[in-house]
Amino acid sequence: MRKVVVVDYGRGNLRSVQKALELVGLDAKITREPRDLDDAHAVVLPGVGAFRDCMKSLVSLGLVNPLVRAIERGKPFLGICLGLQILFDESEEFGPTPGLGLLAGQVRRFPSDRDGLAGLKIPHMGWNTVDLTRESPLFRGIPAGAHFYFVHSYFVEPCDRDVVLGLTEYGVSFASVVQKDRLVATQFHPEKSQNAGLRFLANFRDWISHD
Repeated sequence: MRKVVVVDYGRGNLRSVQKALELVGLDAKITREPRDLDDAHAVVLPGVGAFRDCMKSLVSLGLVNPLVRAIERGKPFLGICLGLQILFDESEEFGPTPGLGLLAGQVRRFPSDRDGLAGLKIPHMGWNTVDLTRESPLFRGIPAGAHFYFVHSYFVEPCDRDVVLGLTEYGVSFASVVQKDRLVATQFHPEKSQNAGLRFLANFRDWISHD
C-alpha cells in the first residue's frame, strides 16, 4: 500500500481528506513533521482559510523546504483548494503575500458588483463543473459535466497556460485544476465531491502507483 502524508499546518478538516484517501485504498497519515514528507511516497496538501496564515504556518512549522523539495524531486503531490493557491508566486488576499513560487502566476479575488457582475456571490460555494483542456488519467471514468464541490473567494491565474488541466466558470473562467509533471492541484474539494471526488482520488492512487 502506498504511503501518503496529509500535511497538517493547523487549518482545515484534515480527517475528511484522510478518510477519503483511505476509502480509495491509500495509507494516509496526517502529519506536521518535516521528515515525514521526505519518507512518504506522495504528499497531499489540503487547505482552507487565508493565504497569509497558511504561509506563516508552513514557515513556522518548518514545512516549506520539505514541501518544495518533495515537489522538485518529482514526488507525487496533490494540492486541494488553498493547497493549490499557495503553489503560485503571490496572492492579493490582504495585500500582496508571497507563495511557494513553484508555479508562475497570481491568486486573484473574484470580481464583485463594482466590476459589473451584479448577483455574483462571493465566496463561490457549492457545486460546479470542470471542463478539461486535455485528456488526463486523473479524470478517467468521470463523465463530462460531473459536479465537484467548491468553496473559495480567490482563484489562480497561471502565467503558463500549459499547466491548466481544467477550467470552471463563475463570473470568469478560472483554472480549477493544474498539473505539471507529478504535481496536480484542484480548486475543488475531492473529499467533499461524493462519487466524482472519490473517483478522482482513486485515479490519483492509480497515477502515483505508476511512479
